[in-house]
Amino acid sequence: MNNKQIVSIIKLVHSVVFFFMVACLVYIFYCILARRYDGTLLFALAAIIIEGLVLMLNRCTCPFTQLAEKHGAASGSVTDLYVPLWCARHTFKIATTVFIIEVIWLAISYFPR
Repeated sequence: MNNKQIVSIIKLVHSVVFFFMVACLVYIFYCILARRYDGTLLFALAAIIIEGLVLMLNRCTCPFTQLAEKHGAASGSVTDLYVPLWCARHTFKIATTVFIIEVIWLAISYFPR
């Protein structure tokens, strides 16, 4: 397997992780609206938090970037994923904002006055 194929596999795995994290954010939103508080909600919250910790511990750089760089990707970039470039470039900002709003909304709905 050559480096170009390896980088393509890294991008594919990165895309799967990306879509899983988006699904977690959507599920959290669904739980807020449906007032559903279960183990799957905790799993989705934990997945997002763990991803955030991994990124923070890695100096806000996705580990897939370093892996792709090791295999010869241009500047290590895997941000083009298999989603639109504008979405990939702003993913962290958008997801962090959405997650913060969801956690606040979840707390308000879970602990009513």
